[in-house]
Amino acid sequence: MTNIENSDQLESITNKNLIWIDIQKPTRKKLKMLEGKYAFHELNIEDCLSKIQIPKIDKYQDHIFVIMHFPTVDKDMSIPRSTQLAIFAGPNYLITVQQGELKPILEMFNLCKDNERQKETFMGSSSGYLLHSIIDLMVDDLLHVLMKLEGNLDDIEDLVFDEKVAVARDISLLRREITTLRRVVVPMRRIILELSKEMQRFSEEDLTDYYDDVKDHTEKVLEVLEESKETIEIFKDTDFMLSTEKSNKILATLTILFTLSIPATIIGAYYGMNVNLPGGIVTGNADFFGPYTSFIVLLIIAIVPSLVMVWYFKRLGWFGW
Repeated sequence: MTNIENSDQLESITNKNLIWIDIQKPTRKKLKMLEGKYAFHELNIEDCLSKIQIPKIDKYQDHIFVIMHFPTVDKDMSIPRSTQLAIFAGPNYLITVQQGELKPILEMFNLCKDNERQKETFMGSSSGYLLHSIIDLMVDDLLHVLMKLEGNLDDIEDLVFDEKVAVARDISLLRREITTLRRVVVPMRRIILELSKEMQRFSEEDLTDYYDDVKDHTEKVLEVLEESKETIEIFKDTDFMLSTEKSNKILATLTILFTLSIPATIIGAYYGMNVNLPGGIVTGNADFFGPYTSFIVLLIIAIVPSLVMVWYFKRLGWFGW
């Protein structure tokens, strides 16, 4: 029989002898109610009010206190953020305290309120089984986030070789997303491993297979993240090399243009001085090529170095022929 209570602003669901209380955006007043009813340690109550606690397990004689982090993605943000979930687990109760909004847990809680069969499926008869259901649901939700992540990696792979599209910013954002997910999943694996041992004392049925299944899913998530991390590093290095190659081509083109402009530069500078020019005033005896002696000598001085540089650039392969 389902028993839904909403006393003192604490909403709970009862299945058999198991009580599940879910608190979103906790206040000190609500947590003081829990402290008085279940005699939780005041430091754990303070941890529930904080948003920056590291994942951990505190073990007591009659209950355990767990802090886990799960990624959430806002509609206006492409980068996931870490949302804290605090858990009190005892022989006949499970209390979840959400600092943010973990939609899968909220949907699961509402589903258990409205559907007897789903309530029995998710909650079972022990806090260990219910905690497994919650973690398994969150890990499965994380797999959907990874599918989107892999899709973004495929998109960048197509764009990284397109010289017309700048992907450096997209690569940086994706690296940040992967890093955030890894920071969540790595401690999650350790927490789940400890929970598989600790939660057994609150359950008569063997929970080993259930928690092993969650551990396998977590390992799969971590494996995908490691592969994604290596892939995005390859994309970053490739984009850097292609950008460097493009810059080198631009510099080579500018160098060639500068070299080819040397004759005009020399001629312009030379004609600006008081020297023998074709049809100009004769100021010396250097006229062995006739009236165009200065002009011819000037062309030789300008063109010969340019031809040498063109030959050198050709040997370097800068012309592409």
